[in-house]
Amino acid sequence: MLEFGENKSIDVVCLGRAGIDLNAAQMNVPMEENMTFRKTVGGSPANIAVACSKYNLKVGFIGRVSDDQHGRYIRSYFESKGINTESLITDQDGGMIGLAFTEIKSPKDSSYILHRDNVADLNLSVDDIDEEYIRNTKLLVVSGTALSKSPSREAVFAALEYAEKHDTRVMLDIDYRNYTWKSAVESGIYLSLCAEKCDIIVGTREEFDMLEMFSNPGNREDALTAGKWFGYKARVVIVKHGKDGSFAYSSDGSVTEGAVFPVTPLKTMGAGDSYAGGLIFGMLDGRTISEAMEIGAGAAAIVVQSPDCSESMPSLQEVRDFIDGYRSGL
Repeated sequence: MLEFGENKSIDVVCLGRAGIDLNAAQMNVPMEENMTFRKTVGGSPANIAVACSKYNLKVGFIGRVSDDQHGRYIRSYFESKGINTESLITDQDGGMIGLAFTEIKSPKDSSYILHRDNVADLNLSVDDIDEEYIRNTKLLVVSGTALSKSPSREAVFAALEYAEKHDTRVMLDIDYRNYTWKSAVESGIYLSLCAEKCDIIVGTREEFDMLEMFSNPGNREDALTAGKWFGYKARVVIVKHGKDGSFAYSSDGSVTEGAVFPVTPLKTMGAGDSYAGGLIFGMLDGRTISEAMEIGAGAAAIVVQSPDCSESMPSLQEVRDFIDGYRSGL
């Protein structure tokens, strides 16, 4: 397993977007027929931060929120979860909070509508990146979406430089969202440049295809994918295959197949974020990669059976209870 720096006061800091999810209150009903929506904090980096907080990790966040009621709601929500907000900047450039309207029409049909015009999170600038904050952090988690537009793109690379300087480990959650990029080519270039500077890279097979569009076009072999990134800085590469599980490749040559807990989902949203939270906790807690992946898989199984994302992130005890019950047939 990776070693994380000692004498650092923050376990994990997530960098990227924090938005608001508006979840349709009625399930099995189309969104257009729903009149009531439940508000929660959303956005993959925010969800991961909340997930990590449920494991009693010391969590921080780097990002921008709007200078209005939505921004204040997110800041207050983070603080209620014990998430440090000193690097959560209030945007003064007119940026807004991204909104996601979600619906669950059936166990096999959940969807969302996004509003991400002029969002505050992509106004994050190099000046917003506090070197001391990163120096005091064991693990920096970067969302790939934060690379989709300047000045946020440059802010990410500044954070990566500080992390390298101060021996802070970096995890890239590829988090590819095609609606935030101008083109697939643009995303492939910048995501690859970022991945070269990361110790841990996590993504779906399709997301890794995006990173390899120039170096290994058409490749579908996970081992070949991992080997490419071991040639740079990566120590662990995790390739997710949805319901078929995930595989962790380590630079020492070992390969670990992660546990899978098939359940009947209410939705698929939030699975990757809850998985990441459990994985991060396991790694920081010094567990084997197999154990860390199992915690992540258990957390994901819990969240996909719940109607929302951030509010459904489980504690370690809840994950243990779920796994024990699952394996005993309860």
